[in-house]
Parts: sequence; C-alpha cells; structure tokens
Amino acid sequence: MNHAANGAAPAGPVLAIESSCDETACAILAPDGTILAQRVVSQDGHADFGGVVPEIAARAHLALLPGLVAATLNDAGLEASALALVAASTGPGLIGGLIVGSGFAKGLALALDIPFIAVNHVEAHALTARLPGLVPGGAPFPHLLVLVSGGHCQCIAVEGVGRYRKLGGTIDDAAGEAFDKVAKMLGLGWPGGPMLEKLAREGNPSAIALPRPLLRRAGCDFSFSGLKTAIAQKLAPYGQTPLPRQFAADLAASFQQAVADVMADRINHALDMMPQAGLLVAAGGVAANTLLRTTLETTAAQRGLRFAAPPLRLCTDNAVMVAWAALETWAEASRQHKTPFTDTAMRPRPRWPLEEMAERIAAIKTAA
Repeated sequence: MNHAANGAAPAGPVLAIESSCDETACAILAPDGTILAQRVVSQDGHADFGGVVPEIAARAHLALLPGLVAATLNDAGLEASALALVAASTGPGLIGGLIVGSGFAKGLALALDIPFIAVNHVEAHALTARLPGLVPGGAPFPHLLVLVSGGHCQCIAVEGVGRYRKLGGTIDDAAGEAFDKVAKMLGLGWPGGPMLEKLAREGNPSAIALPRPLLRRAGCDFSFSGLKTAIAQKLAPYGQTPLPRQFAADLAASFQQAVADVMADRINHALDMMPQAGLLVAAGGVAANTLLRTTLETTAAQRGLRFAAPPLRLCTDNAVMVAWAALETWAEASRQHKTPFTDTAMRPRPRWPLEEMAERIAAIKTAA
C-alpha cells in the first residue's frame, strides 16, 4: 500500500464524502487543512413528503456521487492519483446514505491503494471550529460544543481528538426537528427552519405566551416536545381556516424566542458543568439561525468566554468537516505511533456514540 507519510499530516490531499442524511457533499483539503475544493448538492424529492425519505436519499446519493466527486477533483485541479487519503461519514445517520457514501469512498481508496478513514459525523461537527484560520485565536481544547441540528441537540465537552463527554442532550425532539414540525403546522413547507425564521422577522417575540421546557432545571438536557404541543394548542381554534398573517408571524417569533431562551439556560448549566472551558462553539444546521447564534454569543460574553461558530455554509452538513476530522484523526493516531492505518473493514453505523471515539483511536492498528 502506498501509505501517506508517517507523521502529523499525510503526504497529500484528503478527499471526503458526506452522505449521512439528504446532503450529498464532497470536499478536498490539503494536508494543512486548506480547502482546495468543496461541493454540496441539496437533494430534491423530499419536500412533498414533509421530511427526508431514507430510500429516496440513498438513491440520490448513488446517482450524484460519481459526478460530484469528479467535479470536485476538477475544481481542485487534481487527478485522483494525487490523493493521499479518502474519508467518509460512516455514522451516525441514515444507514442507506452511509452505506452508499462510505462504500463509494472505500472503493476509491482501494482503487488508488491509499488509506480510507471512517469519520464520525458528530465528531466532524465537533472539530469544525478547529479548521485553520476559521476562528481568530484558534479553537484549542477543551471547549464546549453546542450541536443543534435536525437530528441532534447536545452539549458536549470537547477535551481532545477522540475525547468527548456528553453533558446533556434532547430527551425528545431535537431543536431542528421542532423547527421543522412547527413550520409544518404553520403551513410553511419543508425544510421549515429557514422559512420559520423568515416569517418570525415579521412577528413580535413577546406576543404569545409559550412554555420554556426544563428552564432552570438541573443539568443541561433539552426538551422541545411540550413547546411543540403548546403551538398546536394555539393553532387548534383555527382548524382548517387559513391563519392570519400577523398571528402566524407572532407565533413563529414567540416560538423562536422560547427556543433561544431555553438554549441560553441550558448552555449556562453546561458551562457550570465544564468550568475549564475557554470557548463556546456552536455547530449544526440550526446554528445558522440568526437569533440562536446571537443568543449563544451573548451567553458566552456574559460568562467571559469567546464564542465561535463556523460560517453558515459549514454549519449544515458538508464534506469539509469530514475531511478535517479525518486529518485530525490521522494526526492523533500519528502522535500515538499508529499511522499509516486504514478503516476499510469498518462498517457504517446508524448510531455511533462519541464516547466510543477514544476506544476507536486506541484500537487503531498500523497497517502492514
């Protein structure tokens, strides 16, 4: 096998694939983390169903990936033979998409006779802020990660590559899921988060009283199911009657404010549980919401902490974060004298807890 150089960085670029949900993405990073090319295709075909249909997503990944990878290589001005590593999201996520993406990446790695690195999708979000030049002053360990997306809502102590502690998470709907469901109740279509935020700009966030689930409770778990139910109750009197525009806007704004208030409270509790944190990092698609991002930034400032969030294009699922996580994993394995290695035997996993990542790195064996 033509291994990458034994050291903190591979001998050439890494190509990564992200296919854990309904975004089909490819990116190429230089060994130092410089982004050479990136592409993301947001799939069609899900809106009519009000959410992601796993079978449709998997088939779309299969159709899109060959052309997407070729186009990304062309954008970077590279031949596939120049690559030193290939990586892919291998879990957690929708199993069909993970099988397609990781299978494509493994096949490419085998054809090129270079290593394949399996990347934990959540870990990729956790490490995104460490991309060189992304955060002024860098994002050293330890820091607190708030991951808010359609499938995840977690507070995670990021103590090093492969070393994470989940401080709290959702006990029902994730924040992004709640946004999408409330948007659907308001007749806004899917994906609902951006549409709800746009409507909320026309409304008064104090107009309608809504609950703040788990506010001031111990710990930093989240619950949005009760808030979603409260929205349904406010809508019930209207039945099938079209909602007055101002009422819909006020309800959207009040819902968004309630989520922001809950997030601030939960994060303050998480910071109490992690006093050594010097940085608060937000990641995930919901971190693109302007009010939530401002709320997190204010919360960090009140605690005397720096706040960092990736650019909006790197908040949602993307392959840049997957490529960077692969480089970080390679470097960490190198520090433990376990490079070169390959993950071609690793199977896709719909669930892959972050707490297992330390064991994963410890179990890495140097390839022959």
